[in-house]
Amino acid sequence: MPDYKLMAKQIESLAEIDSGFIPLLSNASAILNEGLERINWVGFYLMDNGSLLLGPFQGKAACVRIEVGRGVCGSAVSEGRVLRVPDVHDFPGHIACDSASQSEIVLPIRSGGKIVGVLDIDSPETGRFSEDDEKGLMMVTAAIESAADFSRLRT
Repeated sequence: MPDYKLMAKQIESLAEIDSGFIPLLSNASAILNEGLERINWVGFYLMDNGSLLLGPFQGKAACVRIEVGRGVCGSAVSEGRVLRVPDVHDFPGHIACDSASQSEIVLPIRSGGKIVGVLDIDSPETGRFSEDDEKGLMMVTAAIESAADFSRLRT
């Protein structure tokens, strides 16, 4: 089981150096990429003028912009909740940025009471993400929410 508590602490420590969202999310994606097994993409999409724009990530080239309500990421924003998808092929409107991805988890990130982005993680394995992963990743997003300065984000 990944040490989500340690990952959250690392992110909080990095924010003490610089709480700007770009460096913090860049390092957070690296921490998650190193700490999680059996994933093929991890990163962030950030709200930008009403849609999601690709942010810092680790993995293959990705979709650049996603409309709210489209795909897993856009649906997580429109529904305002975590979406854990065991098989992306069963998700209506799934956006296939990488055909190797089989399962996905997306967690909204909030600042000032509104969603400012999402943490998106893909796996080449069906059913990769468990309830324990969801709870652990919620600790990570909570650390980001409390540590990152999103004031310069164009929501």
